[in-house]
Amino acid sequence: MLAWLVAAPLTLGAQAPSPAPLRLSFADAVRLASGEVPVVALATLRASEADARVRQARAALLPSLSLGGSWVNRTFNSKSLGIDFSFPLPGGGTATLPDLIGPFNLYDARFSATQTLFDWSSIRHVRAAGAQADGSRAERGVTVEASVLTAAVAYVRAVRAQAVIGARQADSAIAAELVGLAEAQRAAGVSPAIEVTRARAQLATAQGLLLVAKNQLDRGRIDVTRALGLDPATPLAFLDSLAPSLGAADVPAQRDSGLAAALANRPELRAEQARAAAARQTGSAIRAERLPKLQVAADYGVNGRTVPQAIATRDIALQVSVPILDGFRREARLDEQNAVVRESQVREADLRRQIAAEVDAALLDLGSAEAQEVVAREQLRLAESELSQARERFKAGVAGNIDVITAQAGLIRARDTEIDARFAAATARISLARAAGVARTLH
Repeated sequence: MLAWLVAAPLTLGAQAPSPAPLRLSFADAVRLASGEVPVVALATLRASEADARVRQARAALLPSLSLGGSWVNRTFNSKSLGIDFSFPLPGGGTATLPDLIGPFNLYDARFSATQTLFDWSSIRHVRAAGAQADGSRAERGVTVEASVLTAAVAYVRAVRAQAVIGARQADSAIAAELVGLAEAQRAAGVSPAIEVTRARAQLATAQGLLLVAKNQLDRGRIDVTRALGLDPATPLAFLDSLAPSLGAADVPAQRDSGLAAALANRPELRAEQARAAAARQTGSAIRAERLPKLQVAADYGVNGRTVPQAIATRDIALQVSVPILDGFRREARLDEQNAVVRESQVREADLRRQIAAEVDAALLDLGSAEAQEVVAREQLRLAESELSQARERFKAGVAGNIDVITAQAGLIRARDTEIDARFAAATARISLARAAGVARTLH
């Protein structure tokens, strides 16, 4: 009775229903990776920061308004003004102001406004900030493409592991059948005991490979959850398999068309072009600092020694400032921006060559993988036929099971080769989409 009470909670806990797995298709993984993962969220925030900097730069061209008020109770030394306040009296003699004046109150309330009428440098700085914001948005696109690539490859690896499990389960079923056949023939006295031992060894090998495949699938699930920003403990059910359509995207099949699409779509190239544009605009803004700046400023308010006695006062000013010399700091800043532009041009030229190389490599990989698929399917057909013939010969008692075991090992290799060929084709399609800058269109 005591043993039952101890075991009961364990039994009940074991029967607790596990959470339903998250049904995830390849298209779902691409969608999540392109918009809901932490790296993309951070890139979106950086783009928002760049947009905010544009508004900050534009503030130099917009009106500035302020409202203020003050109350002062003060005293001061009349001698500190440097003027001898003395004046003659009507009856003769002179009078002077006392050294200490006050205390007295002073109330002041004022509304002030300034507006830039002409500042070409600020206009250029706004344009430079806009180019930097374009670069930040392009950098977000780079992050999205990389995130989609990581998630897509992780998904394909997981479904490859799933396909390997199916192959190992089929191998185990064949090995179990061979064990039963060997035991039956031994019992009938037509087969030696070593045939049973060989069959059991093959079954143990197949079961061990099945355990390895299951571990690879579990690791693949963890990689997918990490790529999608999910809890690693989230159970997943993959809805796609290594079909010929897995990893397809809107990419032209011809090399020239694919390269043109890549040069138009790759966010890395747009980001580099935006950095060069921002450097040119910043250089223009620095040169524009030599031009005059025109501003108007005004304020209106009331002040007085008491609030009822306060009177209205105002002033308005038109200010012109012309920079002449700043210790050649401006020229050094301009040289810096010119160097940044030349550096960006070098990077852009190298990036164009890199994009062309990636497109060519992806097309080569895809062509090779598709050819390997054809060969692997034929190898698998022949291996299945060889195993079938070896089993028939063993059943008929005209050959030992060593031929069956050899044929089964060949079938295992053929299945792995066929799965690897399909996996290579899927990853090549994904790589081609990434090279063309359209990884977000994977489906």
